[in-house]
Amino acid sequence: MNNSENQTLINIGVDVGKAKLDIALHPSGQFFTIPNSEAHIRELVKILKGFPIERIVVEATGRHEHALVQACSHAGLPIIVVNPISVRRYAQAIGVLAKTDRIDAQVIAKYAATLKPEFKPIPDKSSQKIKDLLARRSQLMEMSTMEKNRLQILPKSLHSSIKSLLKTLQTQIKSITRQIEQEVAKVDHWQTKTDILTSVPGVGKVLAFTLLSELPELGELNRKEIAALVGVAPMNRDSGKLTGKRRIRGGRHRVRTVMFMAMLSAIQCNPVFKHFYERLKAQGKLPKVALIACMRKMIVMLNTMVKNQEPWREKTA
Repeated sequence: MNNSENQTLINIGVDVGKAKLDIALHPSGQFFTIPNSEAHIRELVKILKGFPIERIVVEATGRHEHALVQACSHAGLPIIVVNPISVRRYAQAIGVLAKTDRIDAQVIAKYAATLKPEFKPIPDKSSQKIKDLLARRSQLMEMSTMEKNRLQILPKSLHSSIKSLLKTLQTQIKSITRQIEQEVAKVDHWQTKTDILTSVPGVGKVLAFTLLSELPELGELNRKEIAALVGVAPMNRDSGKLTGKRRIRGGRHRVRTVMFMAMLSAIQCNPVFKHFYERLKAQGKLPKVALIACMRKMIVMLNTMVKNQEPWREKTA
């Protein structure tokens, strides 16, 4: 690359692989590839800092993009992680059906320049560590559930093996949970937020930690924005004279999943949500619809509590 384009804002698309990064610049059409290693990423960042970059966009690949994202974020470069589905739909919309690493990088760069995806907070190393620990805890919980199901259907001769593995999984889950608590305790404002969130009956530490790592915008947005961000705000499906059912869509799936499980507890132990849930069902709402409405009420309430730095007060809920 050279600095001949210093007067033009550049959008960069990066196709991330385990071994390499394919990088395309828009509108120049320049393209190059580097190994996906910390040393090469450091050199790339030094070069990119000399260019007038509008956006650097990468797809969420699971983990392979983390080194690049952290390096760019630390250097103050405008990097955004986007859902691969969004990029694929954009490619289909502009008629790009072929798929190579170079084409993918070019499509991502055009996507960045055309649709201008929103900037989102990039988790720092501590936040990322908590996210990783939460993800591992979730995996262990799923494995535990599967083993419990097998305990119900497999012959007794295999129960000893299953119970032994269940005991190991429970030990691992407790260990991971302790590690999460230790990481949160290291950051004062996280611990403060955790105390505020868990003051609500039905909001346990797992939900609080999930909100800390997956929803850093909590306390900074208005009620409509936070509900839409989580994906519990019903969207209209109207066309002409047809009025369709309002449904939730998009949002942060992991947050919504953990919130759903927490709400199953909250409608049992929290009088506010219990009354709200029962009132909705009495109005003819389906149980799942009523639960989603309770989740929306909860996230709006938690957002206000964090914003005002106030713990739970049932009489003002």
